[in-house]
Amino acid sequence: MTDRVVVVGAGLAGLSAALHLLGSGREVTLVEQDERPGGRAGQSARDGYRFDTGASVLTMPELVDEALAAVGESISDRMRLVRLDPAYRAHFADGSTLALRTEAGAMEAEIREFAGPREAAGYRRLRTWLTELYATQKDHFIGANFDSPLDLVRPELAKLTALGGFGRLGPRVAGYLSDERVRRLFSFQALYAGLDPMRAIGAYGVISYMDTVGGVYYPMGGIGKVAEAMADAAEKAGAQLKFATHAAWLERRGSHVDAVRTSAGERIPCDAVVVATELTSAYQLLGAHPRRTLPLRYSPSAVVLHGHTGRSWPELDHHTIFFGGAWERTFTEIIREGRLMSDPSLLVTRPTATDPALAPEGRQLVSVLAPAPNLRTGRIDWDRVGPAYREELVRTLENRGLTGFGDEFELVETSTPADWAERGFGAGTPFSLAHTFAQTGPFRPRNVLRGIENAALAGCGTTPGVGIPPVLISGKLAAARILAA
Repeated sequence: MTDRVVVVGAGLAGLSAALHLLGSGREVTLVEQDERPGGRAGQSARDGYRFDTGASVLTMPELVDEALAAVGESISDRMRLVRLDPAYRAHFADGSTLALRTEAGAMEAEIREFAGPREAAGYRRLRTWLTELYATQKDHFIGANFDSPLDLVRPELAKLTALGGFGRLGPRVAGYLSDERVRRLFSFQALYAGLDPMRAIGAYGVISYMDTVGGVYYPMGGIGKVAEAMADAAEKAGAQLKFATHAAWLERRGSHVDAVRTSAGERIPCDAVVVATELTSAYQLLGAHPRRTLPLRYSPSAVVLHGHTGRSWPELDHHTIFFGGAWERTFTEIIREGRLMSDPSLLVTRPTATDPALAPEGRQLVSVLAPAPNLRTGRIDWDRVGPAYREELVRTLENRGLTGFGDEFELVETSTPADWAERGFGAGTPFSLAHTFAQTGPFRPRNVLRGIENAALAGCGTTPGVGIPPVLISGKLAAARILAA
């Protein structure tokens, strides 16, 4: 029996699981320790400003639509989506600028003007490869539950191998593009998965596909609106939502979870449970710690500055990347040496470029993200280093063309790896486990645990991985586990 399901965690993974379970006729109770939904895709409102405190890039919105459709709704019923054009604007150390557009003809024209016809033709071939790569993986690798590495033995595996999915991403992209600046724009996304683009396996070109072919979107009201819409739809479909409620432990009878116990003493009986929390927290709740031959490896972290200004700069689009000159050195520093970037590459997000209503009239929201070592790789005293590094990032942007940024930027909040750790994120990173080969597909921590028959995991630490599209899929996969129990 799986009639009554408790979902622990109202991030996008938990919300996705809840909606798919509701659509299958299950009675769902959603338990969330924060006062509002969202998790890593949450939002904060203060003094007339609405800040997205986590994810700022939305791709593959059809996955949100799929979850909402499970309860008879659609994304268009709940929010207005804007496709960003350009998806990003990149500024390079040599002073050049290139806009990333996801419409093929427009991007080809941009590259032709930027780097010549040969590079534009290479882009077309790269786009075809990325599209084939995604089509090969989306159902049988990204969107599938794995019970064994033998599950990889499918016809699609041979095709993925032939496409170069198990080679290196960096050299593969370089086979299409000769201009190092253009290559960056189609490979930097590997950092989202905790990887150096030169060392990532080619299969992770699917992240580049999502950004550069699938398109980058913005929901009016902020990324946090996605979680709000999904939570509202779940409640409308009959789910009981319990916010500011901490799941303290699971009541088990042998291999069966009978109830979720809260820190306030409430007992919530269930026939099954989906635990959509940080992986270490999920294991603690379930009282199980699966053994692995290799220790878990975490992605790099980030320092993020949230603030606002009374002006903008022509260099800033909705998403703007300021690349440093020492691009390859950056990955060595933050991933292997555990040091801060000596020549920072920064992502600056200005959501008020698309949605002025997020701030009082005449004001602009600006967030700055700087990749940084996680707490296992880098032994950095963030209480001491944090304030100085914040000032260094501001000076870097001033030197990259944002004249007067230091005087105009009013800081509201800073998040360092130490702050992420305080929120319960393993190794102080919001990007969870790195997508190394040993943590990919059937080798990633499974979403079911041996010895517990009616529980499933969801979230970025389990199948299929990190990012808004994967966590939405993880919720669907967890629901499928429960429905098949």
